[in-house]
Amino acid sequence: MVTRNAYTHGHHESVLRSHRWRTAENSAAHLLPYLESGMSLLDVGCGPGTITTDLAALLAPGRVTAVETTEDALRLARTEAANRGTRNIDFAVADVHALDLPDASFDVVHAHQVLQHVADPVLALREMRRVCKPGGLVAARDSDYAAFAWFPAQPELDEWLALYRSAARANGGEPDAGRRLLSWARAAGFTDVTATASTWCFATDADRGWWGGMWADRILHSDLANQLLASGAASRSDLDRISTAWRDWAAAPDGWLSILHGEILCRA
Repeated sequence: MVTRNAYTHGHHESVLRSHRWRTAENSAAHLLPYLESGMSLLDVGCGPGTITTDLAALLAPGRVTAVETTEDALRLARTEAANRGTRNIDFAVADVHALDLPDASFDVVHAHQVLQHVADPVLALREMRRVCKPGGLVAARDSDYAAFAWFPAQPELDEWLALYRSAARANGGEPDAGRRLLSWARAAGFTDVTATASTWCFATDADRGWWGGMWADRILHSDLANQLLASGAASRSDLDRISTAWRDWAAAPDGWLSILHGEILCRA
C-alpha cells in the first residue's frame, strides 16, 4: 500500500533556494564520521540532490540510490548530479512506506527532513531498517519547528510559525519531528539508537538576508501560501504582513535565528 501526504513546501523556486543550500557538511554531519569509500547508501527523499551528490563523492566507488515520490521531483536530483558529473548515483521513484527494494541492500539508509512529512514515520523507519544490511546504519535528521528561536521579537513571525505548523499537520505531517525521532526509532524496533541534536544559525548580514529574503518570498509564492489562502487560514494581506516581517527581521543588525534539528543514528 502506498501512503503519501501532501508535501507542505512544494517545489517553488523560493523553496529550492533553501534546499539547494544544504550540503552533507551542514546537514548530515552526524553521519559523516561513519561513512567509508565503497559503501552503498540509499538517500530517501533526496530533493534537489545537493546532499546526495556530496554523499556520492564521499562513498565512491560505492553507489548511492536516490529516491523521490515523483519523477518530477527526482528530475531535480538528476540535474544536480549531471551538472557535477557524478556517475555513481542511481535514481528511482519510491514511497518510503513501501520501498520496492530487496531486504538488506544498503550499508547506510539516510533521510534528511523527510520523516516530518510522511504519513507514518514509524512504518517509514521500519522500511528503512528492512533495506539496511545487518549492522548497517539508518540515519535521519529533522527540524523541530516549535523549538525555532529568533531575535528581535516579531509578532508576525509567531503568526508565521503557527500557520506553518497548522498547515503541516493538516497535510498529515509532524512539524515538531526532531524531538520525536528517538521515540519513532524505538517504536520501529531499533534498540541501538544514538540521538543527538544540531542547529542552523543565521546571524550575519548575509545569512539573514538570504534566509529572511527566502521566507519573505516563500510565504507569498510557495505551495504553503496557496494552501493557507485556499483554506482560509490566512488572507493575502496576512501573508504580505508576514513577508514584510521577514524582511524587517533580516534587516535588523542584531537579528539572530536558530533552527533546532533532532538526529538519530540507528544500528540495523
